[in-house]
Parts: sequence; C-alpha cells; structure tokens
Amino acid sequence: MLKHHDRSVNELLANLRRSTLNSHSARAASSSGFSAVATPSVSPALRQLFQLPEAPAPPPRRPQRRDPSGRRPPPGPPPPRSWVTLSQSRHAAPSSRPRDDGTHGHTKYWSMPGAYAPAKGSLVDLVLRRIALDWARQRRLRSALLAHVSEMYGPGLSIADLQLVLSGPLECELSEYGLEPLDMNTINSDFFYLDLTGSFGRSLTMKKLHELLFGSRKATVPADDAVQDSWDLPAPRTGPVDLLPNLTHLSLAIDPSSTPSVSWKQLLSVARKLTQLTELSLAYWPEPSLTPNAKFAKITSPTTGRSVQYGGTGLYSHSLDGDWTEAILVLKRLGRLLYSLEYLDLTGCSDWVRALREQSDGEFRVDFVDWVGDWGKITRLRLNSGCAITTDDAPNSEVLLSSEWIEEATAVEKHIRAQRAGRGRFITVERDVLSETAQAIVEGEMVINSPH
Repeated sequence: MLKHHDRSVNELLANLRRSTLNSHSARAASSSGFSAVATPSVSPALRQLFQLPEAPAPPPRRPQRRDPSGRRPPPGPPPPRSWVTLSQSRHAAPSSRPRDDGTHGHTKYWSMPGAYAPAKGSLVDLVLRRIALDWARQRRLRSALLAHVSEMYGPGLSIADLQLVLSGPLECELSEYGLEPLDMNTINSDFFYLDLTGSFGRSLTMKKLHELLFGSRKATVPADDAVQDSWDLPAPRTGPVDLLPNLTHLSLAIDPSSTPSVSWKQLLSVARKLTQLTELSLAYWPEPSLTPNAKFAKITSPTTGRSVQYGGTGLYSHSLDGDWTEAILVLKRLGRLLYSLEYLDLTGCSDWVRALREQSDGEFRVDFVDWVGDWGKITRLRLNSGCAITTDDAPNSEVLLSSEWIEEATAVEKHIRAQRAGRGRFITVERDVLSETAQAIVEGEMVINSPH
C-alpha cells in the first residue's frame, strides 16, 4: 500500500532546488575566495511560479593594491615595511651613507683643540647631529634663529652675529685654512625673512645694516682663462653684491621700553635698494621726521626778528595747528620707494597714524599718502596700539585713550577704501577691540560729555 504524501510534486521539486542552491552557496563561501560559479538567471515570473528563492548576491571584489603614486604594483605579496621606510639600504656602501658618529668610511675626525664640543649623547649633541644630517632642510632655520636671538637675547643681535650667520667667516679666516671664498651670489638665494625685532635701534643701526647688506663682500671673479660651467649662467659681477638679493620680509620693529635710535632719513636711503620688499614692520617707530632733534629748536628770522621753529615739525604742530606736512612728506617718499608692499605693520604708532589720511597744502600743491598708486598693493595694514587693555580694572583714562586710537584706525580704513573706490585692492586694517566693560565705560563718558 502506497504511503500518501501531504506535499505535492511541485513542492517537493521546489524544496529540492532550494536545498541544492543553499548547499552550493555554502561551498562557495567556504572556498578560497572565488565566487566563480555563476547561478543561472531566472525571470521574476518563473521564480514566483516555481517558488524559487532569490539568488545570492555576488561577494564584493577584492580591492586592487596601489602604491603611493597610484600605480598597480607587480603581482605577489607586498614588500616588507623595512624596505619602504628606510631611506637607504643597510647594505649600501659605507661611503654613500651619512654617519653620525664622527666618522666617514674608515676615517675618524676629532675636534680642534679649544673648540667647543658638546658632550657625546647630550641633548645639544643630538640636536646638532640631527641638523647636520638634514642640513638641506634645516638651513632654513637661520631666519628663525636670528628672529629669536634678536628678540630674546639681552644685549641684542650685533652686526658680527648677522655677518657670521649670513655670510660666514671672513676671507682672511678662510684663507688661513686654505679654503675658497664663498659665492656671495648664491649663498643666501633662499633667504627671504629678516626679523630684527627688538635689536634694531639698540644694538643694530641702519648705517651698519646698510654696510652689511650692500657692498660688504665682493663677488668671486673667475680668472680670464677659467671655463664657465654653462653658457646660460649670468656673467659674474666684479663689484659689491647684495647679501640678501631675494629679501622680501623685513622687520625693523623697535623696543619701546628702551631709548632706540632710528632715523627716517636713513630708512629712506636704504629703501632705495629694497624695492622688492612685500612685508615691512615699523612697529613703535616715532613720528616721521627728517629733523627729529630739532623739534624743540627755534631760530630768529633776520627779516622779521621773530622766532620761528627750526624743523619741519614743532612742539604744537599736531595738537594745536593740525600740521602733518613733514610726516606726510616722509611717508609719501617711502611709498614711492617701497611700491611692492602688501603688508605694513605700524603697531604702537597710534600717535601719528593720522598722517596716513591727512593732506597738507604746500608749494601750491596738495600732498597726501597715495593709497592707490604707490601703496595700492597693500592689503593688510596693522594699526594695533601695542598696549591693548586686557583687564577690566584699567583706569578710565587708558580706556578712553584706547578708544580714540581705535577710532583713528577706523577712520584710516574708511579713508583708504574711499580713496581707492574700486581702483585698488581691498584692504583690511587690523586694530584693537574693546571688551564689553571697556565699551560701557566709553559709552558712559559719551553720555556725560554730551550737551543736554
């Protein structure tokens, strides 16, 4: 007697197909990453009629290996990490690898008697060795080193320090050891920043700086029968050379707490040879004047017999007379010389920044600082006071003085934008910002002094 089955033939066939597909997918998943057996595609209508399960989705493809440059490496396992992290092979020849133990190949060197040498293994020794091994990159630290010494070293940076860092030993010292003079045309070709903050006007003078930068050394002239390396090279110059031919950033900021000695007249003389400057700092400089020592001097006129002021700026020229003629004249000359400036820092010059927006009548013409032509490239002008109020318990007098300086800086910014009026670059004037407490003090004083 035949046993009766509750399920039909179609259900048995569907279960058989389902078990076959499940076993096949399990074998494919346990195989070595190859999902090569492709399941025949079935139309959705037939799959629904025969009650077939959905075909499993193919596994994602293994991502292709790429080297750092984006190219496909050769087939096979990747190289060991030690092969790609070391800059040079450990099996390279001894002469081709830099050594940090004072030897080169089988030759060992000792320091000269009396020369300073840090203890081996000390921090200074390790730092100097690291700098020497990576000198092609570390040589750019010269500008940062000079900036730190100029600002932090008590006696200040001297001309001898600058000469040693920028031009090396003197020719007499080089010839003593049989060394050739340095090529002054290329030794500082990558030096762009010179920060003399704090030392200028104290241990450095404009006259000494001018002698060092222009004409302190002469170019090395080859003999007449010497063969040039290339016909494309410029002809060697026989006269003095510029020590920093590509200098673009210069800081002549002075220390206001000392009694600096700076001269606008000497600055104008040096500016004739620094036309490539794009960034300049004259922080805390006194008001522009060609005769600063004659501010209190007077002479007697032989015609009228009356005493008149000797210099271009007198004691009451700004406060009572509103005369900014001499300051405008000096700034105008400076603008004509430094026409490539894009950044100008006049921090701490709040007493005379009004000359940047004033005009004067003299010799049947009107003089003013040209912010469209001469200084039309300047996009950042720093007019911070340098003594911003940082506490809420400052005296009201200091708060009001800071507010006046901020208003003057705002007026200068409006004047420059109005003068350019779309004909020049957009300028941003950086200035101090009063706290809420200081602003409340200023508003209270305005209410008290306002007419009722």
